Amino acid sequence: MISFIKTKHIIKKYMFIFKNEGLKGILKKLKVITKKIFKRYILFKSKIQDYKVYQELFLNKSGLEIGGPSSIFTKNGKLPLYPVIKNLDNCNFTNNTIWQGHIKQGKNYRYEKDKLGYQFICEGTNLSKIVSESYDFVISSNVLEHIANPLKAIKEWLRIIKINGILLLIIPNKNDNFDHNRPLTSFNHLILDFENDIQEDDLTHIDEILKLHDLSKDPPAGNFEQFKKRSLKNYENRTLHHHVFDLRLLQKIYKFFNLKILLMNDIESDFIIVGAKRYPSF
Repeated sequence: MISFIKTKHIIKKYMFIFKNEGLKGILKKLKVITKKIFKRYILFKSKIQDYKVYQELFLNKSGLEIGGPSSIFTKNGKLPLYPVIKNLDNCNFTNNTIWQGHIKQGKNYRYEKDKLGYQFICEGTNLSKIVSESYDFVISSNVLEHIANPLKAIKEWLRIIKINGILLLIIPNKNDNFDHNRPLTSFNHLILDFENDIQEDDLTHIDEILKLHDLSKDPPAGNFEQFKKRSLKNYENRTLHHHVFDLRLLQKIYKFFNLKILLMNDIESDFIIVGAKRYPSF
């Protein structure tokens, strides 16, 4: 369900387009959105080839999702984990997000029609509300790129899972989205952010993003001025992709944390990597 705030934003955006570009501009935007919806439908209508292998890792286990719910994990998604999970809680950075609208902390996280988990409101880099080694797994889809200090976040996610617990990350493939003009982030850069304890209000990459972000592949961002205004308020909305990943970079991250890599997939739009925690909390 689209929130009132989001609906108001959409109406305002299209009024702006109509005023400046007329009906032709509206039709152009709708054409782009229609193509995106059709592509997403094609992407999610079939499951990844080895999805049952993934399901076995999560069968009847309890975990935490960062930034859910996620279409890819639903019954009809490409990687249907929700149906086999015993219990799933969730973490979002605020109680009013662009993606979910208004949410509140408590036992109200609905990830399946008849399944409820606990909704935490806290930063993904600070899960101090959660006891160490209390979950069997952590899953996250299209979230890590929105975090200014990815290694700090992963360290915290690993803290709350048990020995031999599972960390599953799904990260967008830049070649299939608005990041396609941007360079890949180096592992050394992630290390420096980690060592310097970069916080979530960081805008180090703002110039690169404003220059190379392909707005034609990101209709909700509006025109350049609207996108710039939103980007400068990233601490409030978390829409920026701070870093750009590929499978090689994700493998380096897992190796850095001594994770045993169990599965990897490249599904055109995203990279998927799964690893097991081998040592006690850091």
